[in-house]
Amino acid sequence: MVSRDISTPSCALAIGAHPDDVEFGCGATLAKWASKGCKIYHLICTDGSKGSWDPDTDVASLIARRKEEQRRASRALGGSGEVIFLSWPDGELEAGLRQRWQICWWIRKIRPEVILGHDPWKRYRLHPDHRNAGFLFIDATVAARDPLFFPEQNMPPHRPSALLLFEADEPNHIEDVTGFEELKVAALLEHESQLETTMGIPVSNNNGSSSSENTFQDIQKKARDEFVTKIKGELASNGKVIGVRSGESFYLMDNIK
Repeated sequence: MVSRDISTPSCALAIGAHPDDVEFGCGATLAKWASKGCKIYHLICTDGSKGSWDPDTDVASLIARRKEEQRRASRALGGSGEVIFLSWPDGELEAGLRQRWQICWWIRKIRPEVILGHDPWKRYRLHPDHRNAGFLFIDATVAARDPLFFPEQNMPPHRPSALLLFEADEPNHIEDVTGFEELKVAALLEHESQLETTMGIPVSNNNGSSSSENTFQDIQKKARDEFVTKIKGELASNGKVIGVRSGESFYLMDNIK
């Protein structure tokens, strides 16, 4: 049994391992909610410093660039809330007590009705940051709801009404995001440093000759169109489950005891 369309929250917090994870996982849902007055926040666990295939990349510049891309992506979705960066080293995120403390603090500060994050129980997951970000999201939610966890924070506990796990291993919920496909795509394309590594869109003409420039532009456009088609195809496949044009799938946890 698959449910659909929870009530639009007044405030939502999306937690991702890296810049761009939230846009892939729930970008259209956030755009839909933002259009209805929801204040959306991003919390990004790592600094994105491994997000390049170039061994000579200036890492400090890459980190700064990815932060700005994430801010632009949030705005593209209609975000008006803060974009929070915990800045743990990319590829080295641990589901530790210190990280849990930090996310708990932000949950208590923001007090979101709904929290969205990675499904930590997804089988055969390759990237450890996604897995650990998922466990942190769940564990920090438990801590934030109960007053005896981290009392030194001196903040009242907060219990969200629902959790939505994206990249879900066994989805049980679909959000109808018909009409918000383009905003999801636009937000993803704000992550320009990831066009080649994550989206398969070449960004430079290695040949460099003027005669090959038109050919490169054609290749680039074709790759971009293929990426957009892939994203929209995934949304269409999810939407078909509930009889709508486009959907984003999740595992819904709405009994936060």
